[in-house]
Amino acid sequence: MDLLTLLGLLVGITTIIAAIATSSGLASFLNIPGLLIVVVGTLAVTLIKHRLTSVVSAFRMAFGEAFRDRTEDPLDLILQIRDLADIVRKKGILGLEDYATRYRFLARSIELAVDGHPPEFIEEAMSHELQQTLERYENAERVFRGIGDSAPALGMIGTLVGLVQMLNQMDDPAGIGPAMAVALLTTFYGVAIGQVIFLPLADKLQLKMQDEQRNMTLVLTSMQNILQGQNPRVMQDVLAAYLSPEARERLNQGQQA
Repeated sequence: MDLLTLLGLLVGITTIIAAIATSSGLASFLNIPGLLIVVVGTLAVTLIKHRLTSVVSAFRMAFGEAFRDRTEDPLDLILQIRDLADIVRKKGILGLEDYATRYRFLARSIELAVDGHPPEFIEEAMSHELQQTLERYENAERVFRGIGDSAPALGMIGTLVGLVQMLNQMDDPAGIGPAMAVALLTTFYGVAIGQVIFLPLADKLQLKMQDEQRNMTLVLTSMQNILQGQNPRVMQDVLAAYLSPEARERLNQGQQA
């Protein structure tokens, strides 16, 4: 579980609700017409922009990736790859047959290598998988960023609707209040939905996509080097470029130990 994502959403939403409750009460901020304009309007715009399958896939990926901390630590991957290189140098490629790893992309690379496919085929197959994975992340990010951009815009439309209603009812003071509520609350709904929920989730998906791209590129490069018989220590020094300075220090300390 990615606690920071969940905690950030909960704190953001709770802070807004608490501010409303302590000042005037939640009932005064509930306006069904304004909420429908923003929610249904944003959904309609999203379906116009994207295919239904893309929208469903984006939400599935958001809940499957943004709220789960499943990104592999690159330092752990480098240590695993060093072990793989040692095994191949001592036992040959078939020595990897019983090697177990939880990182699916690495496990798939090992499987292709053990099956005896040439390095060129393995590189092509894994490059395609990397590209497809990045496209799924990019699709989810586009959908969520589109929702985050559309919701405030629909809120402004609701504001204009409320202002027109208010101006048409200037001779009826009783109707001015509800019309003004629609005008103001739809902007509030749109900004809250976009800025507190969907745009932050889009940014988190982009961050996780970058992490996944780094890890998959690391594995792809490493497997090619292993199949070419590169020295494990030399390969480890090359892969250290994927690490932060702190992680490099831990890697060097582990190597010395």
